[in-house]
Amino acid sequence: MDSHDTTAAAERSDTTLRVNGKPHTLAVDHRRVLLDLLREDLGLTGAKKGCDHGQCGACTVLVDGRRVNSCLLLAVTLDGSEVTTVEGLGDGDGLHPLQRAFLDRDAFQCGYCTPGQICSAVGALAEAAAGHPSHVTDPEEPSGTPVALDREEIRERLSGNLCRCGAYMRIADAVEDVI
Repeated sequence: MDSHDTTAAAERSDTTLRVNGKPHTLAVDHRRVLLDLLREDLGLTGAKKGCDHGQCGACTVLVDGRRVNSCLLLAVTLDGSEVTTVEGLGDGDGLHPLQRAFLDRDAFQCGYCTPGQICSAVGALAEAAAGHPSHVTDPEEPSGTPVALDREEIRERLSGNLCRCGAYMRIADAVEDVI
């Protein structure tokens, strides 16, 4: 083994992730972000590389039930985590209710942002149900109680996911259909 091989091995760690319910153990480069691991190593291309700076939300997935920008997370830091991508939201061959609502409401145009929008909406619904306030939540609401999702709450909670086509109204309609 030459010094280059030793250096390469020292820059990788075995990392185990449960992705969409299936365990995967990979020797992951310490610099590799979750988005690249999902797309390139596991062939899950739903999450998109938009800005690669955590500003557009096209790469949004769920890690341990919380929505995250996968382009910003080093994969090795997630050892033991549960990762859910848009491909893993449905139940078998059936669609997740938000996926169905997006189709029914035609809540997309080009579709590039749609996987991130859907994962973000799933996370937003869970956050509201758990009582996590947003910037627009009435401060008089009791802490820790479920937050009612009106149009303003939905728009605020999904504001980190950009749509270049401007399908925001139909996206909010689709989320309203599910709550």
